[in-house]
Amino acid sequence: MTIPYSSSDLIDSSYAFRRLLITLAIMTMGSGCLYVVAVVLPEVQAEFGVSRSDASLPYTVLAIGFGVGGIYMGRLADRWGIYSVLLIGSAGLMIGFIWAGMSGGILGFTLANGIFLGFLGISATFSPLVADTSLWWNKRRGIAVAVCASGNYLAGSIWPSIAQYGVSTIGWRQTYIWMGVVCGLSMAALAMLMRPRPPMVTASVPKAGGGQQADRPFGVSIGRAQFLLCVAGLACCVAMAMPQVHIVAYCADLGYGPARGAEMLSLMLACGIASRLISGMICDRIGGVRTLLLGSALQGIALVLFLPFDGLVSLYVISALFGLFQGGLVPSYAIVVREYFPPSQAGRRVGAVMMSTMLGMALGGWMSGKFFDLTGSYQAAMINGVVWNLLNLAIATWLFVRVKKQESLK
Repeated sequence: MTIPYSSSDLIDSSYAFRRLLITLAIMTMGSGCLYVVAVVLPEVQAEFGVSRSDASLPYTVLAIGFGVGGIYMGRLADRWGIYSVLLIGSAGLMIGFIWAGMSGGILGFTLANGIFLGFLGISATFSPLVADTSLWWNKRRGIAVAVCASGNYLAGSIWPSIAQYGVSTIGWRQTYIWMGVVCGLSMAALAMLMRPRPPMVTASVPKAGGGQQADRPFGVSIGRAQFLLCVAGLACCVAMAMPQVHIVAYCADLGYGPARGAEMLSLMLACGIASRLISGMICDRIGGVRTLLLGSALQGIALVLFLPFDGLVSLYVISALFGLFQGGLVPSYAIVVREYFPPSQAGRRVGAVMMSTMLGMALGGWMSGKFFDLTGSYQAAMINGVVWNLLNLAIATWLFVRVKKQESLK
C-alpha cells in the first residue's frame, strides 16, 4: 500500500487507527523492563548481598537512561522517522535483557539496565511513539495519545505477573534472557509496519495547537514554558515512584509476600490503563492543562491514603485507586506540548518532558529506598512523595491560571 505522506487526509483516518494499534503493541513489548526490575528487586538484593537503596539503583539508572535517551530518540525520530528509532530500541532491549540476566554483580546488572534497556531500549518506545501518534490525530488527539501511552501501563499489568511466575519457576536470570528474545524480536517485526512518516511533518500545518503562538506558550518564552513542564514532570513522578517501584518490596516487608506485591503492581497499572483512556477522553473536551491539574490533585489524594492504611485488602484497594487517579498524568504532558508548541518539534519537546518524568521516577525510586534504609519503614518515603506532588500541583495550577487569563483576553 502506497501512503501519500503529504496528504492531510491521513489525519484521523483508518490508517491512523491501524497505526495506533501497532503502536500500542510496540509500546507494550518495549516497556516491560521498567516494571520487571521492581519484581526482581528482592531477588537481586538477596543474591548480590546489597542494601535496599543499592538494589534500587538499577531501576534508578534505567529510568535515567530512559529519560535521557528519550531526548535523543525524539530528535532522531524528528529527523529520520520512527522506524529507524524502533530498530535501535529492539536491539537495545534484546542485548540489555540478556546482559542483565547474565550479569555477575550489581554493577553489571545496573549498567545493562541503564545503557541498553534504558538509554537504547525503552527510550525508543515511549516519547517518540507518543509524539508520532500526536501528529496523526487532530479531532481525537487526546484519546489517541492515551491509547498509545496505555501500552506502557498495559506492559505493567502483564509483565510483572509473567516475570514473577518466571522467577518462581526458572529464576530471574532465565526470565530476563527469555524476555530479551521475545520483546526484542517482536518489536523489530512490528517496526516494519511503521515506515510512513506523519503527514503533519511534511504538510503545511498551523504553528501550534490551541490557537496559541508557538513562540509564547502560556504567554511566556518557549524556554521557560519547557522548563516549567519539565519541573512539573519531575515532581509528579518523584511522587509516583514510591508505590510503583517499591510496592513489591513493601508487601514483602509487611509479611504479605512479593507475589501479593506483584499482583498489586499489576492491578495498579491495569487501572492506570483505564485512567489513561478516560483522561484522554476528558482531555479532548477540556484540554491538556486542565487534565494535568485534575490528575495532579487526584494523585495527591491517593498518595495520602497510603499513609494510614497498610492492611492487605486496603493496599489492594489503594493500589487500584492510585492507578485510576494518576494514570492520565504523563500523557497529558504530551498533549500540552502538542497544543502549545510547534508540531515540527514534537519529538524533542515531548522527549525533554518525558526525560524529566523518568528522572523523577529514578530519583523517587532511589529516595524511597534511601528513606527505608534510614528509617526502617516506608512512611517517610510516602510523605516525601506527597510533598513533591504539591510542587507539581502548584505548577499545574499556575499553568491553568495563565491559560484562563489568555482565554479571557480573546
